[in-house]
Amino acid sequence: MAKVRIYQLARELGMDSKELLEVLDEMGVEYKSHASTLDEETAEAVRELVYEQREEARKKAEEERRKALPKRSPVVVVMGHVDHGKTTLLDYLRKSKVAEREAGGITQHIGAFEVETPQGKVVFIDTPGHEAFTTIRERGAKVADIAVVVVAADDGVMPQTKEAIAHAKAAGVPILFAINKIDLPTANVDQVMQQLMQEGFVPEAYGGETIVVPISAKTGQGVDDLLEMILLVAEMEDFRADPAAEPRGVILESKMDKKAGPLATLLVQQGTFKVGDYLLADDVWGKIRALTDSAGRQVKEAGPGKPVQVLGFREVPPAGTAVEWVPDEAVAKEIAEERKEEKRERELKERQAARAKNLADLLRQMQESGKKEVNLILRADTQGSLEAIKGILAREQTDEVKLNILHADLGVPTEGDILLASTTDNAAIFAFNVNPPGSLKKKAEQKGVVLKTFRVIYDLIDEVKKLVEMQLEPEYKEEVIGHAEVRAVFKLPKGARVAGCYVTDGKITRNAEVRVLRGGEELWRGRIESLKRFKEDVREVPAGYECGIKLAGFDDFEVGDVLEALEVVEVPRA
Repeated sequence: MAKVRIYQLARELGMDSKELLEVLDEMGVEYKSHASTLDEETAEAVRELVYEQREEARKKAEEERRKALPKRSPVVVVMGHVDHGKTTLLDYLRKSKVAEREAGGITQHIGAFEVETPQGKVVFIDTPGHEAFTTIRERGAKVADIAVVVVAADDGVMPQTKEAIAHAKAAGVPILFAINKIDLPTANVDQVMQQLMQEGFVPEAYGGETIVVPISAKTGQGVDDLLEMILLVAEMEDFRADPAAEPRGVILESKMDKKAGPLATLLVQQGTFKVGDYLLADDVWGKIRALTDSAGRQVKEAGPGKPVQVLGFREVPPAGTAVEWVPDEAVAKEIAEERKEEKRERELKERQAARAKNLADLLRQMQESGKKEVNLILRADTQGSLEAIKGILAREQTDEVKLNILHADLGVPTEGDILLASTTDNAAIFAFNVNPPGSLKKKAEQKGVVLKTFRVIYDLIDEVKKLVEMQLEPEYKEEVIGHAEVRAVFKLPKGARVAGCYVTDGKITRNAEVRVLRGGEELWRGRIESLKRFKEDVREVPAGYECGIKLAGFDDFEVGDVLEALEVVEVPRA
């Protein structure tokens, strides 16, 4: 076994010998001096320990650096079923918590606004909740820190409530529930809490950990409690950002104003954007001419967690686009042009791919992505069918492949389903006994989303099995493909020996592995170096023909030896 001296290992690890000796003492390894040797197993254990210690030190330093940064306001998105009060809640917050400090009480609608509380500020995103998550997740950045899902006390958990939960879960953010409309005589808060438990959320009132706040967005009852809970979650999550870092952010909303031109709402995520800065949103660049906060005031700069409206983009940047700071106009133009060209090429490929998109393509993409997971959105005609499908699919998951049901609900697939699938890796929409309209199928095709409908549950299950099986690592086994008997042994000019053979059955191939058998016992195993017939190199020799075989690493042949050719074949796993 290879050995290494302690001082050599120290040099390899970039350490002083004294430091390494301290590590060895910690491990209980005996040595005489730094010239002592370690066996390879011990040396590898030392390497692993040193790497672990360095990684721990790096993480500790990173956490200390993060904790030294100033705190920033939490960014909250409000989601929920239609007519359950999302807009009413946002309007109440905007009017009662923001307008009171504005000149003339006029709120600037820029897609986000700040709420002042005694414990600090909270930023609310005033855009459609699903888009706030999915469009930006496509680019790897998170817009909102916390999701508030609004559920009406008189209506309970509805399809879009479940959809909102699925999007918030996929975004990986803490979820709070606001049970709205408690001012109505038909309100039933306990029933809503029971329904939330069925979705896997146990309210604190029932001994769980899910924060649920009863409110009336109409009267304002409970809204202060909701803000308090949001800030409590923010305190636990400890949101911080570096105002001195290179500025970065995200576009929440954008539009073309008839008078001002392109306007965009920018949520700053790190660093500080200032008037006069050049910025880049995907392939759209601009120079900040003016910044306006949600209170309608002109500001000179905006730091982390601040939503501002930007005037100065050359074109309207798409919502959900990551924004970066660039040093000057020349750099902005150059990068924007490069990205435009890349986008043209990418869109051409996507159009070609979308036309041919089917389940086979998804299988191939899943293999290429390297991610061993299958993400599904399920739709069915009845609750019984949905539960049956979920129950069967739960058994299809393996230790190697994770089967995620992103969202499961009754009725035809929605545009929200397509949005979620299009921004999630390895995702497909499977619908049972429901027929989505042609317009939705066309939208799925345009987005490159696999949308399949089924009439038989087990046809659906079989398709899922295919997706899972394609992710499983294949097994391999050896198959005997032929035998050749050594009839003569020839000596080459340089001394090597070649076996003159007769193929008795099967075939001998150039790339086969070979076992040399003598009296039925294996003498050697390895690869064929050359396979010839009449001095010509050949790929294979079938049964009934003679050939010359030279092996890579063995030439002690005897007449009567048998060469057994083997091939390793892939065995798909079920």
